[in-house]
Amino acid sequence: MLQSLFDGILVGSILSLGAIGLTLIMHILRFANFSHAELISMGAYFTLTLDAVFTAFSRALSSKLPMLSVSVSLMLAMLAALLITGVLAAIIDKLVFKRLREQAGPLTMVFASFGIGLIIRNVIGLIYGLKSVHYNNDIAFAMMISSDPLLLIKADQLFILALTLLVMVSLHLFMSRTSVGFALKAISENPVLAQINGINLASMVRLAWLLGGALAAIAGVCYALNNQLSPVMGRDLVLSLFAAAIVGGIGSIHGAALGGLIVGLASSLALLIIPAGYKPAVPFLIILLVLYLRPNGLFGEER
Repeated sequence: MLQSLFDGILVGSILSLGAIGLTLIMHILRFANFSHAELISMGAYFTLTLDAVFTAFSRALSSKLPMLSVSVSLMLAMLAALLITGVLAAIIDKLVFKRLREQAGPLTMVFASFGIGLIIRNVIGLIYGLKSVHYNNDIAFAMMISSDPLLLIKADQLFILALTLLVMVSLHLFMSRTSVGFALKAISENPVLAQINGINLASMVRLAWLLGGALAAIAGVCYALNNQLSPVMGRDLVLSLFAAAIVGGIGSIHGAALGGLIVGLASSLALLIIPAGYKPAVPFLIILLVLYLRPNGLFGEER
């Protein structure tokens, strides 16, 4: 039970990062972006490529951080990858979704997001191959924290938890303490009224895509550190991301963070009851349950 709780919190923290970007876009642009999960794969593979580039440029960067399998080059690659992923997300919006917003409806944008997701997934598979890979092939040994009940934790997992907590706290401070954060929340609540008050809608939409792409990239790196890189990792996570966003309430950053933890814990604890093959059905059941009991989510607003 204790091991399942820890694994659920770890997975939930990763889902929270991806769900925050997803719920932000859904609330501002009013459509379900199914290609958001592929940004997770994109950020993870950009990090893999840049890590190799930085390591080839300087062998000193390949040195590992204390007690971790994470190298200096990998950290630098992640920082560069989150910027690149955010920019590419904004470019995709400009080339595809912006035109559809002006000439079509939300349903068309949803179908377009399916197509974009398929394109990204297959391009990744074409470039990197379909086999799963790791950032580091060294074996990371777990530390035994408790023998009764059994609790094994890897140092990389503690690093992931610390990183996700740092990112979420920083995002909370940005949204609650800065004028840009207030403007972003104003656009998400009432775009027309926000523009009347002088807020630039186009700039805030670009910022939302940049933030969403960057958070997805960090989530992808954390997921790959805890598991492995695969071209279909976005496809495997998409339902869990939507479950987290719906549980928390569309548009609520705090709700998405809590929703990610709930989905992660539910999926992990469910393995104590059901076979592992039925695990993918857990997020879907959570979505149905929340929509039935509380359609607006835990922190969602009634319309």
